[in-house]
This record gives sequence, structure tokens and C-alpha cells, in this order.
Amino acid sequence: MTTRRKQSRLLFLAQRMRADSRGVAAIEFAFIAGFLSVAALNAADVGVFLFDRLQVENAAEMGVQAIWATCDLNHTPVTNKCNGYSSAMTNAVQSTSLGPHISVSSGYPTEGYYCVNSSGALVSVSDVNNKPADCSSVGNASAGPGDYMQVQVTYTYAPMFGFTVASLLPTTITERASLRMA
Repeated sequence: MTTRRKQSRLLFLAQRMRADSRGVAAIEFAFIAGFLSVAALNAADVGVFLFDRLQVENAAEMGVQAIWATCDLNHTPVTNKCNGYSSAMTNAVQSTSLGPHISVSSGYPTEGYYCVNSSGALVSVSDVNNKPADCSSVGNASAGPGDYMQVQVTYTYAPMFGFTVASLLPTTITERASLRMA
């Protein structure tokens, strides 16, 4: 076959292929389905992350509420006068759908006396061993300090799919909750 003849044969085949549109719909569908699949996987991974974050927030709230339910006003400050608050808090924290994968952060729960300053913000004024008589240290001498418990919990998030935008989200989810005991 001569070069000229090969070129004309290739030109003929190219013209025939250009005129034939039988497989175009399948190719278009493959591209669109691929993009939709990636979008669905991203939505699923981000949705799981957001759900886990809500569960961590809920676990912190449940932890301080369990302390409040276990220890009445006669047993405050809790860390000095109430037995069983730690196990009640841990059980409550791990009662979410995250179960034992969520944990109370090191150094928590914490307890201390807080006062509201002139800006309306809570300010730590003392630990539980030295209750101040009033809130004069923050400019509010007419108010008494409140005993607050704080619980912080931590969960390690792992994306379901490694190639989604969820792999860019933080892997450690930490939330803190506070509750006035007295």
C-alpha cells in the first residue's frame, strides 16, 4: 500500500466515524455519572463528619448533665463532695452512637467558681478549694460566684473515602460543655 492510499483510507475511516454517533450517549453518560458519583461520595463523607460533630457536642452536654443528675446541691463542689460523678459522666459521654470511640479529654472534668463581668462574659475567679465571697474581682461586688463544671470530649474522625473533601477536614473533633452546679 502506498502512502497516499493509506492516507485516503484513514481519511475515509475518520469521516465515517465522525458521521456515526451511536456511542456518544454512552460516553456522555459515563462522564456525567462519574462526576455525580464523586459529588455523592463527597456529600456522604461531609454528612458523616457533620453528624459525628453533632454527636460529640451532644456527648459533652450529656456528660455535664449526668454530673448534675448524680450530684445534688448538697454535694457541691462536686469534685470534693460527690462520689460517682466521674463514672456517671463517662457512661453518659459514651452513650451516643459513637460509643467507646469518644473519650473525656485529659484534665476534665474541671470545676471552679466563675463570675459574670461587666461585658456579660464568664470569668474564672477561683478553683473549688477557695470560694470567694463575691465577684468584686471582676467588678461585680453585688453578685456571688457560681460553681461551674466543664466537660471536654474528643473523637477521632476518619473519612469513609480518602479522596473526598472530607479528608481535608480536621480528624480530631473536640467539644466542651459547661453547666452551673450551684
